[in-house]
Amino acid sequence: MTFTALWLRLELRRRWRSLVVLALLVALAGTAVLASVAGARRGDTAVDRLVARTSPADITVLPNQHGFDWDRIRALPEVEALTTFVISSFQIEGVPDNSTGFAVADDANMRTIERPIVLQGRLADQARDDEVVVSAHFPGAFHKGVGDYLTIRLFTPAQVDTYVTGADPGAPAGPSIRARIVGVVRSPWYHDNVRDQGSVAVSAALYLNHRANFVGSTDQIYLNALVRLKGGEKTIPEFRADLARVSGRTDIDIWDNAELERHATRVNTFEGDCLLGFAGAALIAALFLVGQSVLRYTSATVADLQTLRGVGLGNRQALAAASAGPVIAALLGSLLGAAGAVLVSRWMPIGAAALYEPSPGFDVDWLVLGAGLVLTPLLALAGSVASAWLALASAQNRTAPRRSAVAVATARAGLPVPVVVGTRFALEPGRGRTAVPVRPALLGAVIGVLGVLAAFTFAAAVADAAANPARFGQTHQLESFLGLNSTDFGKVDPVLARIAADPAVTAVNNARIAVAESGDTSITTYTVDPVGGKPLSVVTVSGRLPQAADQIMLAPTSARALHAEVGSWVTLTGAARARREFTVTGIGFVPEGSHNDYDAGAWATTDGYRALFGTTFKFHLAEIALRPGSVTAAMTQRLQHEAAPLTGGQSIGLQQVTAPQQLAEIQDVQTLPLFLGGFLLLLAAGAVGHALATAVRRRRHDVAVLRALGMTRRQSRLVVVVQATVLALVGLVFGIPLGLALGRTLWRQVADSTPLAYHPPLALLTLLLAGPVALLLANLLAAWPGHRAARLHVGQTLRAE
Repeated sequence: MTFTALWLRLELRRRWRSLVVLALLVALAGTAVLASVAGARRGDTAVDRLVARTSPADITVLPNQHGFDWDRIRALPEVEALTTFVISSFQIEGVPDNSTGFAVADDANMRTIERPIVLQGRLADQARDDEVVVSAHFPGAFHKGVGDYLTIRLFTPAQVDTYVTGADPGAPAGPSIRARIVGVVRSPWYHDNVRDQGSVAVSAALYLNHRANFVGSTDQIYLNALVRLKGGEKTIPEFRADLARVSGRTDIDIWDNAELERHATRVNTFEGDCLLGFAGAALIAALFLVGQSVLRYTSATVADLQTLRGVGLGNRQALAAASAGPVIAALLGSLLGAAGAVLVSRWMPIGAAALYEPSPGFDVDWLVLGAGLVLTPLLALAGSVASAWLALASAQNRTAPRRSAVAVATARAGLPVPVVVGTRFALEPGRGRTAVPVRPALLGAVIGVLGVLAAFTFAAAVADAAANPARFGQTHQLESFLGLNSTDFGKVDPVLARIAADPAVTAVNNARIAVAESGDTSITTYTVDPVGGKPLSVVTVSGRLPQAADQIMLAPTSARALHAEVGSWVTLTGAARARREFTVTGIGFVPEGSHNDYDAGAWATTDGYRALFGTTFKFHLAEIALRPGSVTAAMTQRLQHEAAPLTGGQSIGLQQVTAPQQLAEIQDVQTLPLFLGGFLLLLAAGAVGHALATAVRRRRHDVAVLRALGMTRRQSRLVVVVQATVLALVGLVFGIPLGLALGRTLWRQVADSTPLAYHPPLALLTLLLAGPVALLLANLLAAWPGHRAARLHVGQTLRAE
């Protein structure tokens, strides 16, 4: 039996508890690191893996025209599959309208296009109107899952006719269908958004068997479509050209679904970066905490082996014997950590990525787990060999340890002995048996303050965005739907003039909306048309609003798609193939609509809009801004009452503007930086606490000598307090500016990628409390080591030393 094996056998007998604790520490750290890295990788690829399995639509085509000939579109050479859906309404008892989705108009849906992943149950029979499927959030939100029933209520044809005019049709009075939930599904189209309650997808038979209850007696309801192209996204320009040729229209809005998927991927990537940041923090914690355990174990082993060096034990044998125990513990811990990461994968990926995950549940990422199984024992081997070699070298090194300039300055300044000694303990690592982990403690203190301040700065930015929709360009609180497809629902001008005259109304914009084209990009264009001299405030990223017919302001995403900036020229095509060149005067946000996000679209003057679209429009809306503090619900009732005499007693449609979906996505990741900050705080506490305890234990001879020379117990306790205070002050001096800069940098990246208007965040309360709380925590950590220093037995310590 070799000496290493013999020594390991002895070590397992007498120090097995230490090795078990070391293995558990490695397992915990390994679980945190491996689960986070694997979760980040899983989230980054969730959208791509879902797309690969579901035959999703490449584009959504929105002509918003009743009687549109979709058969001619199906026959286009670029079209691989097409399914239509109905822009009409139905209701489900106990389910809000935003969870009912659209009724599909043919059985191609979920069969040749948007063929979803079935998470539970099966797909609905498209020939039965009493079967539905739901999205993943629906069972949890409404407590109804596979096998439960929902009641679908349809409108009468007369009610649909009323709905077309913009009036309220009232409660559905048509047929009721008791439908059974047969499955839970997921695809790029049938997925949940962050904080959604889930949705219901009905079968094609509901529309086909009850067509009149969707289109009414006048057949004014229209169908839009999901289209899958044979060449994918790159075929969109050819499809646009053929669509314009067969339809005679160049203003048909086309959504690039791949762009929506790329947005989801960007959100997932940001969440994955947060997970990787947590993994990095966990790795740092492991290197500090587990590394210190390895250091203590190998140092103690080397001390035992020193007696054998006099009888011929070589350095290699000593290094091998000192390293064997930690390496075996690390190997066992890495196996447990890999198993723990597989268990944690049940809850991965997190956040928005979970909404696209095609295979939820347990997952084994062999690349990550394999790397962990190999690297963990190697790191333990390197750390234990290095610490053992340093321990052997320090025993032979007689040079004086390096002095701290700060500690020397405190001594020269004539400060009290506890202050000088405490500063030395905090800043001078020492050598040999009196060595203290000063650098890890200092770095840990800085990282702790940095992490907490950065996390709360980021959280303050999210809270600011949640409280200020203007960060997303939404400067109005109410919208009124005035017309559709070039037809107004009534007399618009007197109604808007009356609303603008209300003293609580600060702005009214009379927006006609249509879709222009530039190459393969659709630009939803809004008119800048203030009513009553009350212009709507528009959030600009750069430049200004247009002021002439040949000027335009683009939203950030549209500007990026057109490779345009302030001063650029862009060519847009509107109705009847009207082509106009515009100078880009600014980059800014637009109102979020049913066919555009707040970051996609354009503002044009009334004359510029007419040059493109004449008197036609797709939608006619009024954006209404209220004075701060106005109660939106009360203002809605008041404005409806004031406008009633001008509308023949009918109430105008006023809807409260809701926050963009992007806000929910940002709020969804708000907890990750906070969790990371808390983890870094624990890291700091562990590093500082370990340094304080180690200093009292390893430098007890110094304390005993000072006690023998007259230092009191209270002063001994004060030494540790000063040491903790110095560590906290170093953490504050470096951590506060770095944490503030890091938090703002992260928010700047979020603002640029979301996008939203960037405002430098400031967590004022955290900034004010950082100093007192850090000093308090440091002194709490110093309580027990200080007590031990005060209770030191001077005579016994000096005799032992």
